[in-house]
Amino acid sequence: MTESSVSPTAELKSEHQTILRVIAVLQRLVARAKGGGGFESSALAQCVEFFRLFADACHHAKEEDLLFPALEESGIPREGGPIGVMLYEHKLARGYTKEMGDALSAKQAGEEDAESRFCDSANQYIDLLTQHIYKEDNILFNMGDRMLSKDDQASLCRRFCGVGCRAFDGKTREDLMRIADSLEAQWPS
Repeated sequence: MTESSVSPTAELKSEHQTILRVIAVLQRLVARAKGGGGFESSALAQCVEFFRLFADACHHAKEEDLLFPALEESGIPREGGPIGVMLYEHKLARGYTKEMGDALSAKQAGEEDAESRFCDSANQYIDLLTQHIYKEDNILFNMGDRMLSKDDQASLCRRFCGVGCRAFDGKTREDLMRIADSLEAQWPS
């Protein structure tokens, strides 16, 4: 999105679609591993890196540091409200991402149950993020669009640009998008 964009939620929804594309790759790779087709450590590591850097460090940073505080100021509650639920789910997602990374390290170290641990954490991540994205896209973001003024939305878009211009472990947002494209091309549905 550009600074001239007037809908921060449109940018976040677009990023959700990219995240869902990589979730679909992860789902195919887990099904392949569970079906005896092989455990693709390299591709799975790329998925984990994408989730850690793009979904969390870039995307969730926009939500947690910029959008959610603006929504709170507009009257949407954090505690006992949808923002608190989304923050809790971000925390769970970070835990599942860490567990997947730990299982990949354990796999390299030759631990027998590492593949199973990875698949279990991956399935929990897939289920959580799929539902989480649906709730944000169809409930929270619609509330935000109604409650935030056009000026607030334009300001958020400008501030989103600053997050998107950062490097995440030395990778740009564009590098991370290329990872998503490459995974999808390599592991099509």
